[in-house]
Amino acid sequence: MTFVKSLLTAAIACAALTSPITHAAPIEIKFSHVVAENTPKGRMANRFEELVEQRLPGKVDVKVYPNSQLFGDNKVLEAMLLGDVQLAAPSLSKFQKYTKQLQLFDLPFLFDDMAAVERFQQSDVGQKLLQSVEKKGLVGMGYIHNGMKQLSAYAPLKLPADAKGKKFRIQTSDILAAQFEQVGGIPLKKPFSEVFTLLQTKAVDGTENPWSNIYSKKFHEVQPYITESNHGLLDYMVVTSKEFLMELPEDIRPVIEQSLKEAIAYGNEVAAEKTLSDREAIINSGRSEVIAMSEDERAQWVKAMKPVWKQFEGQVGKELIQAALDSNQK
Repeated sequence: MTFVKSLLTAAIACAALTSPITHAAPIEIKFSHVVAENTPKGRMANRFEELVEQRLPGKVDVKVYPNSQLFGDNKVLEAMLLGDVQLAAPSLSKFQKYTKQLQLFDLPFLFDDMAAVERFQQSDVGQKLLQSVEKKGLVGMGYIHNGMKQLSAYAPLKLPADAKGKKFRIQTSDILAAQFEQVGGIPLKKPFSEVFTLLQTKAVDGTENPWSNIYSKKFHEVQPYITESNHGLLDYMVVTSKEFLMELPEDIRPVIEQSLKEAIAYGNEVAAEKTLSDREAIINSGRSEVIAMSEDERAQWVKAMKPVWKQFEGQVGKELIQAALDSNQK
């Protein structure tokens, strides 16, 4: 009997050692983006990680991968649909093959300022655009600002004719390509991670970026001239896969959504602050001359680039363009 009890005790102990852990493993959320951590998008992603860790300790594990460490913007949406990444915030230009409507945000000289952008994005029309990628298995969770774009180059860009024959790095956007072709430029679609090297080696003559990108990636150290054109917008859409979102437990999903909402609001506050502080830092560095446009010069750029609106009106939608224009009226 003692021998049998010993066998039973040993069996129970063995079972205890080999039985599976009853605690579920934390849900992993990989958040991939292509910019530095000190940019509006980078700080937004880090804030999201902090909020989730505070609110869902041990239940959700958020890992943020900045600077294209995991995926570049050209691959991240495909990776998301395969389940290799759960959150990303590509620029609105990157959604071209998933929906033509978001090309709206690439149209040159469409928005007067960031206040107009915010009014449009928060309107019913702007919020509905977040759903424009759902048929492709993606869900737009919100917009994150970076800011209005400036032109940088190795030679001053004051008039449209100054861009003729010059090579400009652009995102993978047909509208951005057409924009530079309108002024005689040569657009080259290249990943953001390659921009500094392209500029440093003079493989391209210039590019377009908001102040925070120019400063955080040190583009001003290799581009002696920056024209304060405010000619376009560089914003992002925070996105996840519909499959991942729907599979989140009912007690987890609302916390994720609320944390993301708060993080996006924080990131947009950072964007507004950095537009001013990074512009000032670039000027104070003395590495690049910031060129202001006169009203007449700006009017010439608008006239040169505006035909792009008509060119893509059929893809974007005439009513959508008008809704964006209406946002300029306070």
